[in-house]
Formats: sequence, C-alpha cells, structure tokens
Amino acid sequence: MQFVTAGESHGPQLTAIVSGVPAGLKVSASDINADLKRRQAGYGRGGRQQIEADEVIITSGVRFGLTLGTPIALAIANRDWANWSDRMSVTGNPPEGLMREVTPRPGHADLVGVLKNNSDDCRTVLERASARETAARVAAAGVAKELLAALGVEVFSYVTRIGQAEWVEDSPFQGPVRCNPADIELSEVRCPDAAASERMKKMIDVARVQGESLGGTFRVVATGLVPGLGGFDVGPNRLTSQLGAALFSIPAIKGVEFGLGFEAAKRSGSDVHDPIMQSRERGFYRSSNNAGGLEGGMTTGMPLVITAAMKPIPTLKNPLRTVNIDTLEPALASRERGDVCAVPSAAVVAEAEVTFVLANAYLSKFGSDNMADIKANLRTYLQRIRTQSR
Repeated sequence: MQFVTAGESHGPQLTAIVSGVPAGLKVSASDINADLKRRQAGYGRGGRQQIEADEVIITSGVRFGLTLGTPIALAIANRDWANWSDRMSVTGNPPEGLMREVTPRPGHADLVGVLKNNSDDCRTVLERASARETAARVAAAGVAKELLAALGVEVFSYVTRIGQAEWVEDSPFQGPVRCNPADIELSEVRCPDAAASERMKKMIDVARVQGESLGGTFRVVATGLVPGLGGFDVGPNRLTSQLGAALFSIPAIKGVEFGLGFEAAKRSGSDVHDPIMQSRERGFYRSSNNAGGLEGGMTTGMPLVITAAMKPIPTLKNPLRTVNIDTLEPALASRERGDVCAVPSAAVVAEAEVTFVLANAYLSKFGSDNMADIKANLRTYLQRIRTQSR
C-alpha cells in the first residue's frame, strides 16, 4: 500500500489517496473520524482546533463498506478556508495589499523552504509544512488500521514526557506493555498515569503563561504481531529502517528508539539481548523485550515498542530573533496561530505512521489481492512456525 496527501493548511481541503489496498476489507468513515478526533484533542492545543471539526469523506474505492481493491480517495474539509479564500485562492491574482510572510520562524521550514524554492513569501512553504497535513496521514492510516485489526494486530500510543514532567514506567521492556487503553484516552495529555498527567498539564500551564512551547516523548506499541515481518537481506527491507523513516517524516520528531534504544549502549550484551525460550503453547518467544520486538530488521513476535521525541513547536508567543528576507534587517519571527504543546497529537500521528508500515509488512509477506487470501496465507504461516517450534 502507498498513500499520498495533498492540501495546504488553509486551503479548501486535505486529500489522501491510498493505493494498493486489498479487496474485501471493511472500512468505516466513523472509525477514521474517531482517530481524527483523537489527533485534534490534547491539553495545550491552540485555537485552530476550535475551528476545525475533522471528518473524512470517502469518495472512491469503497462500496457498501468494503474495499474494491482500487485506490481509495479521502477528503477532509478545512473550515478555516472561509477566512483565507482570498489569500489562498487557487486562481486569479494576489489580492491588493496582500501581506507576505517575510520573517521566518527559527525551527520551522520557513527560511530553508523559500531558499530552496526561490520564493519571497514564507507562506508558500509554511502552508504545506504545517502539521495540519498530518490529519490526512491519520485518515489514510485508518485504512491500514482496519487491515491490521482484521489480522489480530492492535497499535496504540501514549505520552511519557512533556517538558520536564515525566512518567517513568516500571520495567517497560520486561514483559507485556501494561496500559489500560481507557486510561490513555481519558487523559487530556494521553498519559495513562493520572499523577503524571497532572504534572504534565501544570508544565503546559506554566509554558502558556511564559509564552513558551513544549516538546516531549511518547511511545507507540503494536501487539499481536507475527514473527518474521520485514527482512534482513538489504537495508531498505529492514522493518527498523522503514519505521524510522516513517516516524522521522513527521514534523518535529527529533529522535526514535526501539526498545531500550540509547540505554542499550550503556549496558553489557548479557544485560541487553533477550533470551530465547520455547514452549508448546507459545512456540519460540523471548523472556524479555529489550529489543522492542525487532531483531535483525524483523519482528520477533513480541510487542513492538518505539519511543519518539518531539521538539517544542517553533511558533512562539514571544518570538525569537530572525532576519527579514526582504530587507535583510534583524526582526522578530512571525506568529502563526499555534499550540503550546502538541505531543499528545503527535503520538496519534506516529501511531498512524507505524500502522501503515506494519500493514505493508503483512501485505508483503501474505499477499495483497484480497482479504480472504491474506487470512488464509497467514493461517498457513502460523501453523508452520508452530509446528516448527515443537
């Protein structure tokens, strides 16, 4: 499967086209809308979320709730377009008195984008570089999420840090990930620990008063995966590289760890690698999960556990120094309507990216024409590896 998105932050709509989808997969707009709502929520979000109420419209590739095996087109309207239709018109000439954005924000794509594209207006860059585009990604990944669910795989995410407020899990890589989904979704910062959630909210409150923004860390977890997804033969086939590329494609993601991640560099080998066990009930398995469910670029069958770090949002109430690209004089950076903190939202976007990569891994291994054949191939594979492990 592949997807491509189109649309500007203040254009008429966002569009996603998903191709390579097998036939016979149940797809629901209401399920995709639930994920879009999760992406919009979160303590510390800005005024744009009060304007938009993201809902997807499926315009092709689905009939009577089932995929046809043809490209699926998804559209999400931008309500704020009504306030920007003159400044972001597709046709005609710029309106008289159009204010160009000439004071690029440090930490954003503004300056490098105008240099790259020979533009004199940062808006030609920032409209597409905006995190608003990730709504289309979440919608596209909704198709992949339905596929994984049909194959027994669940993907979820939760926040572990905002600023200096951190939730330290007890031995997160020593056994099953113990998070109650309801605790995650009921938290305004998507942290399953109530006390840590309150500390994170207080950090956001302080940052708001100070005119600051905050980053943080979150985890994405996938359970129910079969061993052997991905590859070891060449670099691009390794699931590690595919997941890393997908996560780093998200604006503001600055670090990705699998399992122990950088902590593994501090320990000896016997304290890092996961001993291999075997039983009639479980087949081959690991007694720990320091690797985060990946070995040699392939899934081990243990939960996939990824931690990602998001930098603070570059739009600041108290803007940093910059240079006016017209006059080349010192200036203060422009201010778009922004969030104090969007780590909870970024976690949902990362969840979507991981979902799409994993769905593709299943299609690569078990076929991609239709769901009946995929499920049959999966059953055959599971039967073989269980027999092989006895």
